[in-house]
Amino acid sequence: MPYYAHSAPDADEALWQTLPDHSVQTAGLASKFAADFGGERPAYLAGLLHDLGKYNPEFLAYIREPLRRGGKGPDHSTDGAGVLLRAAPSAAVWVDRVALELLAHAVAGHHAGLPDRTRSVQETSSGALQERLERWDDTRLDPVWQDELSADFSALFPPGFRMDPRKASTNPAAAAAFQIAFMGRMLFSCLVDADFKDTETYYNQLKGLTADRNWPALQDVLPELRARFDREMASKAAASGKLTSLRGEILAHVRGRAAEPAGVFTLNVPTGGGKTLASLGFALDHAAQHDHRRIIYAIPFTSIIDQTAAIFRRVLGDEMILEHHSAIEEEGLKALGQRDKLKLAMEDWAAPVVVTTNVQLFESLFANRPGRCRKLHNIARSIIILDEAQTLPLPYLKPSVLALDELARNYGCTIVLCTATQPALDRHDFPAGSLMGLELDNRELAPDPARLARELRRTIIRRAGVLSDDDLVRDLADHSRALVIVNSRKHALELFSSARAAGLEGLVHLSTRQCAAHRQALLARVREKLQGDGPCRVVATSLIEAGVDVDFPRVYRAEAGLDQVLQAAGRCNREGSRAPDDSHVLIFKPEVAQPPEELAQFAAAFASIERRHTDLFSPEAIRDYFQEVYWQRGANEGKSGLDAKGILAMARMDKSGTNIAYRTIAKEFRMIDSGMLPVIIPYDDHARHWIGQLDVESVPSGQIARELQRYLVQVLPKVRTDLIANGAASVRAAHLRADQFVVLTEASRLYTPEVGLWWEEIGKLGVADSII
Repeated sequence: MPYYAHSAPDADEALWQTLPDHSVQTAGLASKFAADFGGERPAYLAGLLHDLGKYNPEFLAYIREPLRRGGKGPDHSTDGAGVLLRAAPSAAVWVDRVALELLAHAVAGHHAGLPDRTRSVQETSSGALQERLERWDDTRLDPVWQDELSADFSALFPPGFRMDPRKASTNPAAAAAFQIAFMGRMLFSCLVDADFKDTETYYNQLKGLTADRNWPALQDVLPELRARFDREMASKAAASGKLTSLRGEILAHVRGRAAEPAGVFTLNVPTGGGKTLASLGFALDHAAQHDHRRIIYAIPFTSIIDQTAAIFRRVLGDEMILEHHSAIEEEGLKALGQRDKLKLAMEDWAAPVVVTTNVQLFESLFANRPGRCRKLHNIARSIIILDEAQTLPLPYLKPSVLALDELARNYGCTIVLCTATQPALDRHDFPAGSLMGLELDNRELAPDPARLARELRRTIIRRAGVLSDDDLVRDLADHSRALVIVNSRKHALELFSSARAAGLEGLVHLSTRQCAAHRQALLARVREKLQGDGPCRVVATSLIEAGVDVDFPRVYRAEAGLDQVLQAAGRCNREGSRAPDDSHVLIFKPEVAQPPEELAQFAAAFASIERRHTDLFSPEAIRDYFQEVYWQRGANEGKSGLDAKGILAMARMDKSGTNIAYRTIAKEFRMIDSGMLPVIIPYDDHARHWIGQLDVESVPSGQIARELQRYLVQVLPKVRTDLIANGAASVRAAHLRADQFVVLTEASRLYTPEVGLWWEEIGKLGVADSII
């Protein structure tokens, strides 16, 4: 009696995909994906057994009955997990037992996500692995699977895996448990991506369709990419001036370090020194030396990702770049059917160059859902450039740094911490037992950061005291070209409204109320204004600080940390065309608008450093600032510490085995812990075209999500619910794509060219007040 993995409602049963075919093909793909970290054997076994539960006459009856096929079928994920865990106690070596436990998690979660091993005390109900196995009935499996699938349960632990030698003072096994949990996600990634791809191939062949797209391998196109980069840099070097010369010196020095061993590097270059292109040049040369598979450029804010991606497209070619920061994720999809995974907005990061956000990168590294984890195996043997590395959120800093360390240690990655204000993350700067820090001895790529700080300083920073919005408006009336940066989009809107009521000319409002495509158009208008002679007054949130290429003679910055103040200073006299004495950065305390609690702590640390240093741009001042912020906080293990959610404690391991809370870790590791949800804005013809494609079943959801990610505005769930309830937004193509795509109706007047999405009429701001 044949068993099937996938049915085809409109095709004869002879054309259905058999279970042995799908299992072996998925195993082969998973093994191929895991080769970059030595995980071929465990990944193969996971692929072989992931659908073991379909060797069940009840499941066969389910897919043979057309009326039942669209509903929820019998559980087929627990069986493979049960067989794997049953084999664990008899494993010849302890590490193979650990590997079997990781594979059990992966197989059990290949649809719904990696489960916790046991139910937490806070949970009233749970899909914990242990509970599922207590209900497991292995007698329903047809023993024929043992003949059709040749499963080998031996020699599973990746050879050459290097354990972290550090021991935590409070939990000596913490580092090892973290590494093992990390490996579990990597193996899970190989499994779910292989399962998706084999399923996609089957259905595409059945329908005569082709896959969404295929990317070229980085090593195949690297000679051309380097040649393109060299041509671009040669054209820039033709310009004259001190700044151009200094940028050329930095670039040459950084590229000269490309032959150094793979690992972790820092690139400490002040704003305006050309670190974005310098880091890209290093990555291209370093990849040629060490056979890396891709370059991943991670940026702190979605607000500037389109700008960086545009630079890379111009230099390297549009066909080489994947820009991925979409908030349209599978977590919103309900009532999954057997083939609905093909309708999910998922990305596998197979492009030669990926431009993404810190949130997308790090939340994926700690995720448990297939859509988020699918890309993880493609991070192995990558060069990861963290732009503005100092922006990593403190409550998640310790697990984030451990993840970077693990990627470099066991997954062939090179990490570049790229910033104008280098955070204090050297391992030797932290006390023994903290598990904090990275190996950074002699790993600075820039030539003499202290000298660069002196030569690239172009502004004067001074205090302006307490300023009300009326004070700011009056001051702006006396200065026709100025940038004001505040700490929330609520304050930005209020200040912009006051300035507009006062009749100030050349006003521009910039915040995440606007979708990225809209912000890009506004920034182009700002640059055009700055090139002319007319007024240009911009009121913005901090999204304008990180790498946005604008140049004002005067910048106002609401109180914040030293790193943010220096980033704001990077928008003042950026090209060095004015004397520093004529270029002022004014730090003010808003009279009414209060900063979020953490930002207030950063501002207090900055005030402390300000009293001890006359040159705030110097590496010494910056290091002292991060000592104040990181090291003091690092001494705390609770809510105010560098692992505020206790992520490390959620992965435990001893001689009896593993206890990893994958689902809970993913739930707690949220870099933007605001619960915001995306609304798609029909901003232009491009957006409207792809919104129209939602109703076309043959167009993949992932392709639509990529095209629409520049048209998202994040709002609170209640705001989105109110938008839908009031007819201002709707869930589009729910019959095809469930609730993934919520679109603002074109008839809505809530989105304006000046402000963006103005939702206050139907919902309160609440948490959204503090979002930039």
